[in-house]
Amino acid sequence: MSNIQQALKERILVLDGAMGTMLQAYKFTEDDFRGERFKDYPTPLQGNNDLLSITQPEAIKTIHAKYFEAGADIVETNTFSGTTIAMADYQMEDLVYELNYESAKIAKEVAEAFTAKEPHKPRFVAGSIGPTNRTASMSPDVNDPGYRAVTFDELRIAYKQQVEALMDGGADILLVETVFDTLNAKAALFAIEEVKEERGIDIPVMLSGTITDASGRTLSGQTAEAFLISVSHIPLLSIGFNCALGANLLQPHLEAIANKTDFAISAHPNAGLPNAFGEYDESPEEMGEQIEEYLKKNLINIIGGCCGTSPDHISVIAKLAAKYKPRIPAEAGIS
Repeated sequence: MSNIQQALKERILVLDGAMGTMLQAYKFTEDDFRGERFKDYPTPLQGNNDLLSITQPEAIKTIHAKYFEAGADIVETNTFSGTTIAMADYQMEDLVYELNYESAKIAKEVAEAFTAKEPHKPRFVAGSIGPTNRTASMSPDVNDPGYRAVTFDELRIAYKQQVEALMDGGADILLVETVFDTLNAKAALFAIEEVKEERGIDIPVMLSGTITDASGRTLSGQTAEAFLISVSHIPLLSIGFNCALGANLLQPHLEAIANKTDFAISAHPNAGLPNAFGEYDESPEEMGEQIEEYLKKNLINIIGGCCGTSPDHISVIAKLAAKYKPRIPAEAGIS
């Protein structure tokens, strides 16, 4: 824990960019996703990116290395959908431990290799914990607003399995990200606290919400400030936002929380908004210009990219971040 705390005081840390964007470039087929081991699996597997940590580990390793080479201090594990709840789509609930463990192990190997080459710039692995495809505080059925597709306890148990495997695989940080429903996030945070207590260890926790549209709220209806208040009882390393919006549209929401907490502030926005084909057109330079506004306004401690971002984007962001000092809140330093 002290390693990353120290690094945060010294500089703005750079998070990696999109895993999905990089994997799309490989144009993996159904057979590639299956590999030899799953060639007779009864369900279609194409699109299950987490599975590639088992069937295409070299690709995952290469992507992590490219982000570190671009200047990232932290890479995220390839585990965005690594819960039994999300893996039910592929009937792969039984593989959850292995998927998370292997993903963390791959990222850790790459991080250690880069740290050994550049001991002055330690590299870290953030275990990526996605929101699942169910929501605990809203009904998926417009005709039955009281219905819930998942319970808090089901989420807690699923997250706990993921957390244990990520930690066993060597994750340095846990990143609960793309939070659209704070109740889901609280289940993840509760699970993390349980594991920490059972194991008698501490691990830094990053929390990143997503503002879903121009309303300035998460999908479950919270403003940026309300989101911060509702999780401030948890000892977090950082809080911030990712996905959904481009860097310029995300800025007001970072401003809303930056002076109200002594947690570090993180952001990893998309490369603009998607075009008509669902692709992201914003160049590294265009995105960099917008992110420099965060830096000038002292809003950020950890910065990276989400959908549509590549090592080229992270390279520009890392060079910009190196020119600025990390945010120190007026009322308190990072505790």
